[in-house]
Amino acid sequence: MARGEPKSLESLLPRVLARLAGESGKGHALAPVWAAVVGPHLARHTFPQALQGTTLVVAVTGAQWAQSLESESASLCERLNARLGPGTVTSLTFTFQAARR
Repeated sequence: MARGEPKSLESLLPRVLARLAGESGKGHALAPVWAAVVGPHLARHTFPQALQGTTLVVAVTGAQWAQSLESESASLCERLNARLGPGTVTSLTFTFQAARR
């Protein structure tokens, strides 16, 4: 079996996290990837809660965040999949929770 170029941990980690999240159903394993995709401001108001099949359930601190992210769902899925692997996240669902401290 031929070996390809060695891969950096940084390039492998998102896919490992996606696998863990998928196997456990716990989306919090994807928190570092989510934060990198949405940026620090949105990450303070949102958090990946569960990965149910290919649907990522995202906790948000208010309706305005859900509304804003809903309009960008397709783009967010595309950016998540660029890091996690094709087809890992095909849709997003938003749920409300109190702000994280």
